[in-house]
Amino acid sequence: ISAFSSVAHICRDVNYGWLIRYIHANGASLFFICLYLHIGRGIYYGSYMYKETWNIGIALLFLTMATAFMGYVLP
Repeated sequence: ISAFSSVAHICRDVNYGWLIRYIHANGASLFFICLYLHIGRGIYYGSYMYKETWNIGIALLFLTMATAFMGYVLP
């Protein structure tokens, strides 16, 4: 069974499967929008001056981006 057929089954045959997929996809996008707004706020208020905290945040950003990439690429 392929990833595409699994998603097609969920969207077509599972009750409200299309809604779950829609909420999941848009929720992931909303998460990254909030993440980038948070970074923008940190830049605006000069939070990058606190090097250790800023570097931990950037490491978490890259970890989140890697996780999202794996979720997008892997079937």
